This record gives sequence, C-alpha cells and structure tokens, in this order.
Amino acid sequence: MKVIQGEGFTAEIIRSSKRKTSAIKIQKGLVYIIVPIDLSRVAIEALVINKTRWITEKLRHQQSQLALPAKTFSAGEYYAYLGCEYVLTIITGLTPKIKLEQDQLIVSVRDLSIDNAAITKALLINWYKKQAVGVLKLKTQRYAAIIGVQPTRITIKTYKARWGSCSLSGALQFNWKLMLAPDSVVDYVVVHELCHLLHHNHSPAFWAAVARYCPEYRNHSAWLKNHGASLEI
Repeated sequence: MKVIQGEGFTAEIIRSSKRKTSAIKIQKGLVYIIVPIDLSRVAIEALVINKTRWITEKLRHQQSQLALPAKTFSAGEYYAYLGCEYVLTIITGLTPKIKLEQDQLIVSVRDLSIDNAAITKALLINWYKKQAVGVLKLKTQRYAAIIGVQPTRITIKTYKARWGSCSLSGALQFNWKLMLAPDSVVDYVVVHELCHLLHHNHSPAFWAAVARYCPEYRNHSAWLKNHGASLEI
C-alpha cells in the first residue's frame, strides 16, 4: 500500500487502469487518492497540496458525524424519514411491528420489561426498506415519464458508500438509506440515475440533463457528500 503524507492526514494512493482523471474519496475518516495508473508521484503530491483545505474540511465534518452517539433503539430517540424527524415510541402489542403515526414511529413489542433493542433495530431497518421500495419506485416512474426513459428494473439494495447505480442494461438500484435523507435529495438521486439512461457517463451532456430536471442538483449532491455518513440506523 502506497501512501502520501498531507498536512494532518495520510492518504492512500490507489492506481487504476480504468481511470483517466484523478479523484479524492474520503470515507469514515480515511482519505483515498484514486489516480490513473501512470500518474507521477509529483503530480499526485501537487493534487494533495491543492486539495488540502478541502480534504481537511471534509475530514473535520466526517469526524463530527462519526462522533455522534450511537443509537440505543430506545423510546425517545429521533429518526429521520424524508427530511422529517420522528420520535421513537415503544408500546406493547400482540406481534412485533412498526408504524408511522403523526410525529411518531411506533414500535410494538410483546414485553416492555426486557431489552428490545435488537428487535426494535430489525423492525426499523425492515420498515425503512419497505418504505424505500414504494417511495423510490413511485419517484422513478414519475421522473422516467418526465425525462422520457424507461428503466428495465428497479431494485432496492444496501450499500455502504453508494446511493444509486444504473447498469448498461438499464437496471436501476437504490440504497434504502436514502429514506433518511430529505425528500428533495432523494429526487435528485432518482433523476441522476435516470439521466444515465440518456448518457452512461458523467459528461457535460449528462450534467446538463440532470440540471434540466433537477436545477438544484449541486446543492443536493453537496448535502449527500456532507451528511451521507450520518444516514445510518
């Protein structure tokens, strides 16, 4: 593993024969410099120097997000859903289930006297996944009609560092954790992936198409970069 030392951080260099341009990826407090396979060490060092301020700001933000207290899945905690916050309420019921009611996420468990954290977490994740299926398919169908494209398939997945993807065959996949993001950000991701059916790249023509159907896409993309690490259950 080859690394390069920055001002207050160490970056891992990843060379790729598939890349024509360089990119910087920051994930869980770690910095990765992804470069074309033949890019010189001097050029990589220059890239790191030029991007030091940006890297430092991103690291500081991610570290603040990672420092947030872990969820305990107990009553009184707040959970985001499409840009709104809902308080977790736990009640007794015949069967374990969850429902959204006004400003509450209400979880039913059989016995309140025992530790229900594991079942509550499982119910929450399953609930978010179920919502993702309905919400993302509906949004995809609506924007597909507007853009004039037709995906071959829509699938909900669990990703660690990706919000959506579009295959060469026209199949779209979305991360269910998008349900924790604002509604307008979810719209942006849907438009982004649908525009790949027009341009399967990130060319100027692609971004022009995204801007046509989502004029505020830069703000939404920035929101995901700044807050994506916190979209966890």
